[in-house]
Amino acid sequence: MRIIVTGGAGFLGTRVIELLLARANAGAAPIPFTEIVSLDLAPSRVEDDRVSSIVGDITDPELLRQAITADTVGIYHLAAVLSGGAESDFDLAMRVNVDGTRAILEAARAAGSTPRFVFTSSLAVFGRGVPAQVPESWAAQPESSYGMVKAIGELLVNEYSRKGFVDGRICRLPTISVRPGTPNSAASSFLSGIIREPLNGIAAGCPVPEDTPVWISSPDAAAQNLVHALGVDGQAIGGWRAMNIPGISVTVAEMLAGLERSAGAEVRALVTDAPEARVADIVCSWPGDFAVDRLLELGFVRDAGIDEIIAQYRAAFAPEPTGPAAQTPQSGTVAAPNQNGAGA
Repeated sequence: MRIIVTGGAGFLGTRVIELLLARANAGAAPIPFTEIVSLDLAPSRVEDDRVSSIVGDITDPELLRQAITADTVGIYHLAAVLSGGAESDFDLAMRVNVDGTRAILEAARAAGSTPRFVFTSSLAVFGRGVPAQVPESWAAQPESSYGMVKAIGELLVNEYSRKGFVDGRICRLPTISVRPGTPNSAASSFLSGIIREPLNGIAAGCPVPEDTPVWISSPDAAAQNLVHALGVDGQAIGGWRAMNIPGISVTVAEMLAGLERSAGAEVRALVTDAPEARVADIVCSWPGDFAVDRLLELGFVRDAGIDEIIAQYRAAFAPEPTGPAAQTPQSGTVAAPNQNGAGA
């Protein structure tokens, strides 16, 4: 019994694979499985006899036929071109995020096993003009290329579920913060950078106004929720399979106040305003709060607050702050597009 993880070599894919294995070791796997297959542009970083890698492009039909077989019981579709990359390369976003998603769904349909299908969508499917707290019933009205391709993906997964080809779970993830490493192609990458860089003694620029509300989740909570989603009964989700996964609503200023409480005023001072219209146009169109009571009742989790999120990152990844460093500020300008992750 096989679980496929597209984007399995990425940051979130790796955490999902590790957590699936840990739950299985504890006798608490969301569904029974014997093998996890990572499908990505690079091999999985998880070393376990139950994990194998298929390296290649998610739009390759032959590769998908090799990966998605009659014994496939679950599919995590995490691979995507992220928001900044999608806005700068429309054709790539359409090929990977739309054509790739449909190709995976078609491969699952052809295999005939009706696997549980967890699709990572984004709060970017919403635009401006939403209520202060977005209800579950609010329709998607994206204002970015990334939001548009994710909304198309949601409709595809929902329709393939309605037809009985897959058993879908659409997880609209909050922005994941704090991610370790370097900036990725998400427009929201700065929401990790304004915490991560100062804790490493590096100056960081904030490209949006500090009163901007954002909806965020720690990597731990995001991975827990994705693993939990695989085990939730489809009928409990309902006919419309999209779920606004729990996060916390904070302003950028509140994130920076949490950084100061954690590491001091000198570290907080490493973050300066660096307005960037391209990033602000995308990020400021996204809602900053969601109604998630029903999801919490279904067993999904959320972080306690920004202090807990920062403490979690520092415990796992951050050295002790070293003070100001004469380095170029990091802002919303990010690395090249990729298809091995999930998030905004």
